[in-house]
Amino acid sequence: MRRLLNFFRKASKGSHLKDNLKERYYVFQNLLNENNQILSLIADMEGKLSGEGTFDRQYISSNAMLVSGKVSAIIRYLNVLSKDQYKALDAIYEGIHKEIEDLLSRKFEVPQSTFTIPVSKLDSSMSNIAGAKMANLGEMKSRLNLVVPEGFVITAYAFEKFFGHNSLRGKIAEALSVLNVEDLASLNEISLNIQQMIVDAVLPPDLERDISEAYDALCREVGGNAAVSVRSSAVREDGECSFAGQYATFLNVRGDAVITAYKDVVASLFTPRAIFYYKTQGFSEEELVMAVGVLRMIDAMSGGVVYTNDPNDPGRNAIVINAMLGLGAAVVDGSADPDTFIINKATGDFLEKKITNKSTMLVCADDNDTKEIAVPHRLGREQSISDEQIIELYNCSLALEKHYSGPQDIEWAVDSRNRLYILQTRPLRMLDSHSSERKGPPKVDSCKVLLDKGVIACKGAGHGRAFVLRHERELTDFPEGAVLIARHTNPRFVKVMNKASAIVTDIGGVTGHMASLSREYNVPTILNTGNATEEIGSGREITVDAFNCRVYEGRVDEILEYARSHKAPVQRTHLHSVFERVLKLISPLNLVDPDKEYFRPENCRTFHDITRFAHETSMAEMFQTGKGFEIDGIEDFMSSIAFAEAGETKDIELQSIILKAGIPVDVRLIDVEGGVKGRPKKAGPEHITSIPFSAFLKGLTNMRWPGVTPSGAQGIGSAAQTSSLTKEQLRKTQEKSYAIISKHHMNFSIRLGFHFSMVEAYAGENINDNYIKFFFKGGGAVEDRKLRRVRLIREILEAMHFKVNVIDDCVDAMLTKYELHDIEGLLEKMGKFTVYTKQLDMALFNDAVADMFIEDFIRDHIKTVNSK
Repeated sequence: MRRLLNFFRKASKGSHLKDNLKERYYVFQNLLNENNQILSLIADMEGKLSGEGTFDRQYISSNAMLVSGKVSAIIRYLNVLSKDQYKALDAIYEGIHKEIEDLLSRKFEVPQSTFTIPVSKLDSSMSNIAGAKMANLGEMKSRLNLVVPEGFVITAYAFEKFFGHNSLRGKIAEALSVLNVEDLASLNEISLNIQQMIVDAVLPPDLERDISEAYDALCREVGGNAAVSVRSSAVREDGECSFAGQYATFLNVRGDAVITAYKDVVASLFTPRAIFYYKTQGFSEEELVMAVGVLRMIDAMSGGVVYTNDPNDPGRNAIVINAMLGLGAAVVDGSADPDTFIINKATGDFLEKKITNKSTMLVCADDNDTKEIAVPHRLGREQSISDEQIIELYNCSLALEKHYSGPQDIEWAVDSRNRLYILQTRPLRMLDSHSSERKGPPKVDSCKVLLDKGVIACKGAGHGRAFVLRHERELTDFPEGAVLIARHTNPRFVKVMNKASAIVTDIGGVTGHMASLSREYNVPTILNTGNATEEIGSGREITVDAFNCRVYEGRVDEILEYARSHKAPVQRTHLHSVFERVLKLISPLNLVDPDKEYFRPENCRTFHDITRFAHETSMAEMFQTGKGFEIDGIEDFMSSIAFAEAGETKDIELQSIILKAGIPVDVRLIDVEGGVKGRPKKAGPEHITSIPFSAFLKGLTNMRWPGVTPSGAQGIGSAAQTSSLTKEQLRKTQEKSYAIISKHHMNFSIRLGFHFSMVEAYAGENINDNYIKFFFKGGGAVEDRKLRRVRLIREILEAMHFKVNVIDDCVDAMLTKYELHDIEGLLEKMGKFTVYTKQLDMALFNDAVADMFIEDFIRDHIKTVNSK
């Protein structure tokens, strides 16, 4: 509180109270707005990553930077409110921001190597040198003893030397800087320009020499002027993203044409479809590095593709073989209708054969190219490969799936000597068989429904016994597998999220901190049910259906089985990997409990931590209500704010409005903005436009006041003698009360008799902003009555679900994140509560009487209202 007084005392003499409060209020409002937008952005990003909607690299980058900018603003606003008390947050913010920037502009470091390497010397550990396609080819030869074509790879290091020799990186980056992938005409034009740059570029002499020497060595190995295929093997290809069909392959190439084909394959990094693919998959240009494979051309009698699992029906446990006569390129590019063989993976038995009528086939031509020829009539209706070759493919497929620990997409060929070659293997991209079915299970009307409302924070289903939380301290008793039922969302529930089968709350929003945690921990969660804690008894066996917002009595197997079988896995791509790493710096919440010692700026690890710290701290800084135990008099407080120097004590009265509401208290209103209609000198309830104060005033005026203000009252004089009050203490029982109000905010400070209390509230449309803070400091009673009064206040506030902190005869309580209509109802109760506690300690002469007063208020003003 003293820091706030200093803030106003240091203001210029010409300043006005309202101007200072308005400036402070605007800063607080801006902080709240930024907080809400950050939480909404985080919720949207978490939803996208979990499969609720699509995203691209631009979405990740723009939203991450948007969150970063808002977190920077929230730090700035907090430091304005606190007079730079939290400057340490700046360095923490900069560190997190730089990590995100580094992730979004991540460059691939190309390992140094020779320009060419034979296939026989490659293995899967060399994917950063040779690309995954060629590295896997070497792996199959050296580790699995499978037959692969002879050849060599032109390495990623060679690519870097080629680009560096011609300064291509900078030129390409400049060309792409104006690209909009949605503008296809522009995409095509930019693509052609970049490809032409690459084709026109000159190979460094040592690189060209090494490629020629490697080709000559291959010719000597296989004999004669070898025909080769020149194939892409980009470093990112066949890894997290397949890049399937994005890059060029040239078949039946000989001699000097290998150099030309090499540059054409490199140029295919920037075809229109390749650019679109890498942009939407989350890559930057710096990550695109092309190694190129040069392999002996297999003059295939037949070729095709094997899937080691059926992507359309994964549960079938079958291997799918597609085959064509001649080169298998038509199978790969989907331009022909192949023969299909489906084999039981477990037994090797044929499940299905489909033989097509084949009229043409692709073969090698004599002029370094391929050609299409007619299929001899006798072969057109026959199988492209024999049953024996199919079984050989089946065995190779099982070996590859086992070696790579997952379904494989395999290209193969059979030459004129009936020898099977494996040309390529890569991870098979399985279709998400659940995506079209994620509408949720049907409702089970045959089971008893306990709840049928709320909002979903995390989809899924859970079953267990209800654990109805009444006090936070009970979390230590939370059993494994139970369903947490709570009045209100609370980030501290993170402590049991690894044990909870589901969470259901009466109150809470999907963009709040706990909702974010429930998604992070993947706990099925329904919020804002209104009365779960009343409808569901502790220990009751229930099933939570967080698809349909239902809670059933007992175990409902249909719902649980649906959740288990329809749990859609997120498709893991490079883009997901980037998004996940970025979100780990934004979304996780580590600062859960503001009352713990670790709730400090230096312990912020993510943007969510900074946001929560700033939001929590700003509510204390706004009017220093968190330091309320230092307050010792409303007149001292307000006159200090009004710069009570050299006759300036009138300043507060000149700027305030007298409240005329039929209550025996002198209340002055300070309207920051939008709290009072017009500019009256005196205002009745009909003039009040402040949402929270109007609700609070309704409670003040709808409660019978116990007598008049204490100036000269016999009861007070008697109490003064009992408590040995000084004249100064007695003077303070006659102070004015002040309400600083705006449309959505109120801070009401009142002295009733010997007691000082403050009620501060924010009431708006966003649940994350809304709160009520209450402070009480006692006086004017003997010790035992003080203790009874404090107990009465604590128990009544707890009945209204406040979090209460008590030190001696001071009570500090807070309630957060309630819907607007709930906040208004609670503020009306707080108005009544303010009247109810007026000098109540004078009547609290024993514990039984205190209990009676507690029970009466809860019965008449809390339970009665709640039941309506």
